[in-house]
Parts: sequence; C-alpha cells; structure tokens
Amino acid sequence: MIWVDTITQGILLGGLYALFATGLSLVFGIMRLVNLAHGDFIILGAYLILLLVTMLGLDPFLAALVAAPLMFVFGWLLQKVVLNRVVGEDILPPLLVTFGLSIVLQNVLLEGFSADSQRIQAGALQISSIDLGFATVGTLPLLTFGSAIAVVIALQQLFYRTSLGRAFRATSDDPVTASLMGIRPSNIFAIATGIAMVVVTISALYLGMRASFDPAIGPARLIYAFEAVIIGGLGSFWGTLAGGIIIGVAQALGAAINPEWQILAGHVAFLVVLLLRPRGLFPRAFD
Repeated sequence: MIWVDTITQGILLGGLYALFATGLSLVFGIMRLVNLAHGDFIILGAYLILLLVTMLGLDPFLAALVAAPLMFVFGWLLQKVVLNRVVGEDILPPLLVTFGLSIVLQNVLLEGFSADSQRIQAGALQISSIDLGFATVGTLPLLTFGSAIAVVIALQQLFYRTSLGRAFRATSDDPVTASLMGIRPSNIFAIATGIAMVVVTISALYLGMRASFDPAIGPARLIYAFEAVIIGGLGSFWGTLAGGIIIGVAQALGAAINPEWQILAGHVAFLVVLLLRPRGLFPRAFD
C-alpha cells in the first residue's frame, strides 16, 4: 500500500512538471526555439503573482487571472521585439539570446526581491487533503494535476479545432509557404509565445503555492521541463504530460528508497527513455 501511495504522489508531482514543460513544448513545436529562459519566466510569474497577492490582497487564483494577460503581453512583446530577430535555421542565436535573458532575469529578480525564499500563501488549501481510498492526496497537488490535463486539452482543441491552430501548424511546417498564403509568421510566433506565457503563469501559481522559490531556481525548473518534453516526444502535448508523470513517479520512487536519490532518479529515468526511444515515447509534429 505504501508503494501505491508513493506512485500516486509521483503522478501528481508529474502534473506540475507537465505544466512546466507544456509552454516549452508549444514554443519549440511552432518555431523550433529552445528557450533557455523558460524556467526563469516561471519564477518571474511566481513573483508577479506574489506581488498581486501581497500588495492588493488578492486570492492567489484571482491574482493568477490578473497576471495571465500581463504575461501574455510580455511574451508577445518579447517575441516581437527580441526573439523574432534571431529565430531562423541557425539555433545558436536564439540559444545565446535566451541564455542572456535568463541571466538578466535572475539578476533583476535578485535585486528586486533579494535571495530570500518566498512562498505564495494559499491558506487551508495548502494543508487540506482528500482520501481516495487507496491513497490520501493533497488537494493542491490534485488541483495541479487537473490543471495540467485541462491545459493539454485546451491546447489540443486550439491546435486542431481553430483557425489559429491551423495557422500555427502551417507556420510550423513551412513559414515561407504560410506567408504566401497571407499568414505572417512573426505575428504567429508572437501569439504562440504569449500563450506559452499564460501556461507559464499557471505553472508559476502552483509552484509558488506548493514550494518555496527564489530568483536562482529557474534553471532547475527548465531541466525538468526539457526532460519532460524529450521523454514525451517533440510536438506531443499528451506526450509532454506523460513525460512529466514519468519524471514525477521516478523521483517519488527514488525518494522512497533513499531521500538523496529523488532528483537523481528523475534524471536516470530521462536517460533510460532517451537510450531506448531517442525521439521520445510519442513523437508527433504539429501537422
């Protein structure tokens, strides 16, 4: 019964990792851009929500609703003004620019909020739990996992049921041909980054309520997100969710055996999947 509980907790933890990874998967799938600042954007979103909670007295979920459009505009402007200038066949310029953004964000947050750990207070929600019969789970982890599923479903519907989704897929497949059909890839890229920032805000909300954060932890979140995307397969949102779950379960099992093995177990799971399935478990292009 202990192992059932451990695996359940790992699955729920995987929901958080999937939220970290979905925005990264979205941006890479459309414009083939590996955003090295993605983890730092998550921390930026967490600090923005924290500010809204502490300064305006908003509930964390309401603060996230306010922060989401702000983060969308930030992502749209970032893509329009900065990243569109470096997106292309050469992957090195985007890597260098996003690496620079990561360093800048960490230092700006350090100056603005110090190196002290912070946490978004959610009251009784942080300690409440639900008895599922086979395991007792926290309400907050359960909400996190449900939100991850909701985000994946929403993105699937957006990509395959809307005209914007068709524009995303066309631009991902061939930007030149898409531009001849009246689609402006630069606008599509900006909208995609804006949507990714909305997903980042959701992940930042749950990260901030579930754990302490500080300006320096963004790169670690990036690693979890990157591993989940690779495990699931590039271009697959459901695969990204599966990748997050695999990392979460591996970490939970590793921690159950030896607390010092928690992080290592997730990385080992990533390497095993990479050796057996180099293209991931469910590779799929946005077509």
